[in-house]
Amino acid sequence: MPGPGPALAAPGSLRDRWLGWRNRLVASPRFQRWAAGFPLTRRIARKNTRALFDLCAGFVYAQVLTACVRLDLFRILTDGPLTLDALARRLDLPVENTRCLLRAAASLDLVRALPGERFGLADLGAALTGNPGIAAMVEHHALLYADLADPVTLLRGSAGPTRLARYWPYAAGETADAASVAPYGGLMGASQALIADDVLDACDLSRSRHLMDVGGGEGAFLEAVAARHAALRLTLFDLPAVADRARDRLAQRGLPDRIACRGGSFHDGLPVGADTITLIRIVHDHDDGPALALLRAAHAALPPGGTLILAEPMAGTPDAEPVGDAYFGFYLLAMGSGRPRRAEELHALLREAGFTASRERSTRRPLLTRLIVAQKEAH
Repeated sequence: MPGPGPALAAPGSLRDRWLGWRNRLVASPRFQRWAAGFPLTRRIARKNTRALFDLCAGFVYAQVLTACVRLDLFRILTDGPLTLDALARRLDLPVENTRCLLRAAASLDLVRALPGERFGLADLGAALTGNPGIAAMVEHHALLYADLADPVTLLRGSAGPTRLARYWPYAAGETADAASVAPYGGLMGASQALIADDVLDACDLSRSRHLMDVGGGEGAFLEAVAARHAALRLTLFDLPAVADRARDRLAQRGLPDRIACRGGSFHDGLPVGADTITLIRIVHDHDDGPALALLRAAHAALPPGGTLILAEPMAGTPDAEPVGDAYFGFYLLAMGSGRPRRAEELHALLREAGFTASRERSTRRPLLTRLIVAQKEAH
């Protein structure tokens, strides 16, 4: 006899049946037209219509931002508003196309339309001028968009090598050399600089004597630490080719004697001697097995009572759920390594790695980074 089909399946819970009825109702074009006109539901219907359209048009919005960044529009407007004709000349665009771009940017609150066909910076555009890391990420997204051209193939794991995997060679388990680390070194530095002050505002380093930043890139985070904690001994640990670039960059910044740069792989263990270890946007780049190995290596390198500081954007962040689960979820999928984790998942990994206590500290902008402090048991 054939097995039971869907019609013979056990009935769902009352809540499941109610959700099914509600979904069928909302899907009805007749109900949608009624809801859009009824006074008590009109606002909700229009909000949902806008949200659905924004999901469909999101790529276009992102490309408007990309055009603004590549044309240097925000810097051009830094000193004050300009007329449409003046902007067309500065951007080297036809007047009508300039108007198209500026009206699009104004609709996204990047610029502000003023009387007399003049345009100035809006708050979002002004904020971008002070955060070069955002502009770097906008340019970098060209790789991500190419990898997401066929998201179903990517989800099925049959897309082949992605552009992001080639951009981040360690994601594919490849040994990074000077040529392969150069493109992403600056991007890592820009993203770390964006959140360094938020991390330092949230953690107390007054009792630390020696801090080692694992996966420290070219030293942007430790540069911020050095500016705040003059007496703190600092070490950067990263792949040898990355550590070499960090050493050169920090020497140019006048910090060769403040920050020691050491090259290696955490798979071979971490250097001992630091009583505080930081992992800034590192753990989410790794699958569960390597992430656990990294945390265990940090635990082994710390002395009894040592501190681990883990900072990164996390899945399930209130009011920023799409950042962790949608953006970072698909970015890391395309990268081929890692996944966004909820805070409770990180606490569980830390316990499995041997840390006896871990707690989250509030940050100013949890959308960009949240922070967990873990302690190694003191003997």
